Amino acid sequence: MGDLDHRFNKLQQDAFLPHIERGSILFVGATTENPSFELNSALLSRCRVHVMEAVDAQDITSALRRALDDGERGLGGRGIRVDEIALGEIAHAADGDVRRALTLLEIAADIAEGEGGEIVEATLHQVLADRSRRFDKGGEQFYDQISALHKSVRGSHPDAALYWLVRMLDGGADPAYLARRMTRMAVEDVGLADPRALQMALEAWDAYERLGSPEGELALAQLVLYLASTAKSNAGYKALGAARRDLDAFGTQPVPMHLRNAPTKLMKELGYGDGYQYDHDVAGGVALDQAAFPEGMGERVYYKPMARGLEIKLKEKLDGLRAARSHALAERRRRADKNDNE
Repeated sequence: MGDLDHRFNKLQQDAFLPHIERGSILFVGATTENPSFELNSALLSRCRVHVMEAVDAQDITSALRRALDDGERGLGGRGIRVDEIALGEIAHAADGDVRRALTLLEIAADIAEGEGGEIVEATLHQVLADRSRRFDKGGEQFYDQISALHKSVRGSHPDAALYWLVRMLDGGADPAYLARRMTRMAVEDVGLADPRALQMALEAWDAYERLGSPEGELALAQLVLYLASTAKSNAGYKALGAARRDLDAFGTQPVPMHLRNAPTKLMKELGYGDGYQYDHDVAGGVALDQAAFPEGMGERVYYKPMARGLEIKLKEKLDGLRAARSHALAERRRRADKNDNE
């Protein structure tokens, strides 16, 4: 499958289906990619998928010992000496990947052969200089980890959020990408419960752009800690979705005449702006009986603040304002109906 998912597109993979169904071929493959993304659904439905988990350090150490003893396929016969502590360091650096561990051992053995045949601390220092963890910048691990970061922030778990941030930075993720995603978290999950979060996200992003790594990573770390620790609300995110659904449901509704601007004489003669109440001139600063939605929609409520953070105050204000507006509009309709009947 390693070749299949790189050399055959999903349309071409259909050619395998009749042969697999007849049993004329036995399809066996291995891949580092998620087959859900790389194989078409028809082919995947006819396969049994086995997930290979990372190997623990103890089992990797056992594999390294076998490689040292195997004279035919391993390092046996080369006279390489290494103690258990050094083997453990190689196994840990492999980060669950046996193939990587064997490669590191072979490199260390090559260096040791010219230095008496013993893998010592100085040898390991050369071989294990790059200790980056397993990370696929465009594959499943990448998206799993950014999902874990986002959900840790949303779940108000600053310690876990910091761990996933550091994990991704260590694996080579683009810090600018992480800054952009955390800015999205500031508006999607924190929202108006703490408007400072968006400002801080933009400032942290800017600080990283100015400082670079590793100094700028501290700004990203402080940002993720703040986002995870502060009050959360997705009320703005949900309000945007509700407004978009109404746009699809109601189509292009005309702007009410009293809300239209009338910069020309003709527009004034056509009634543009007639009946508009300038809110600053009204008692209380709000013309409560003045409709703002298109006539065919009536009053709609999209934004429903949470009782968290700053939105506690916004909720109190809007609850009162909406109740007063509903009463005022109902009273206006009652008077209009009465006048029509007379």
